[in-house]
Amino acid sequence: MNRHRTALSVLLSAGALVAGVLTAATPSIAADAAATSFRQQHTQGFWTAERMRTATPLDVTAVPGAARTPAAASAAPTAIAPTPAASVASTASPTAFPQVGGAWTGGGAVVKTSGRVFFTMGGRTASCSGNSITSANGSTVMTAGHCVKYQGAWHTNWVFVPAYNNGSAPYGQWSATKTFATDQWAASEDMNMDVGLAVVAPLNGQTLSQAVGAQGVLFNGGYNKRMYSFGFPAAAPYDGTKLVYCSGNSGKDFLLTKDHSLGCNMTGGSSGGPWFQDFNEATGLGTQVSVNSFGYTFLPNRMYGPYLGNEAKAAYDKAQAS
Repeated sequence: MNRHRTALSVLLSAGALVAGVLTAATPSIAADAAATSFRQQHTQGFWTAERMRTATPLDVTAVPGAARTPAAASAAPTAIAPTPAASVASTASPTAFPQVGGAWTGGGAVVKTSGRVFFTMGGRTASCSGNSITSANGSTVMTAGHCVKYQGAWHTNWVFVPAYNNGSAPYGQWSATKTFATDQWAASEDMNMDVGLAVVAPLNGQTLSQAVGAQGVLFNGGYNKRMYSFGFPAAAPYDGTKLVYCSGNSGKDFLLTKDHSLGCNMTGGSSGGPWFQDFNEATGLGTQVSVNSFGYTFLPNRMYGPYLGNEAKAAYDKAQAS
């Protein structure tokens, strides 16, 4: 992971992250800072191949001393099964475990369900990662909270590009109609609740899950699991062109949050990429239990992701009903 000068840094952007904090300007569309969803507007044809390749790097930092909402008391796990794509997914080849960061060469469903997220923020273009998840509307993407809203402003021109490949969009650009965040992220950008979602419009007569499939999701699944993390890191040593993964036995953050912890060297641009347990390398299908969120400057090669508890489930329910 690319380390910054602050104690706690959120991973967001494409390319090498710039030093300091960039202040996000309020979008042209008025939005209540405490609202938990935002109706998107788009500029037709905005995301050209060149704009996607050169999305402006951002350095978004979190304040270590800020108040954080503890995760709700454990509830019964809620599992949502994956949705295979209409076409049969290619068989994946076994890869290294554990892995602190390397290109995913196995194939399988995860190649289609994972993608890059692009948006404008305060007049800048930026990127994150995301993943198609099973939902009632068949059109829901899960990402990090800071990939939909930051510093009180919702990002605009938000699109999801599954299976992104160096400026190309083999399955199209999926424009968000509405973006969502947990109540706690929307209100105070609480790092424990750094979860965002987007509902995307149908494309060529298909929903997102019909076109690329969707991974399963698990809420209140517990800690200390065998995990796989995916994303499109863009800061050195990565360049944003490849789907990268980390794998290993996860732990629990013992410092400032109640997040999952995993050995991983992914850098800026990987924010919002999915974490899976019960991941099957042969099919590329798994159960999503978190997203790439942040890293500590003094703990290199370590990634943290929010626990998907009742709060994340409530945001998911709003999104899938949209």
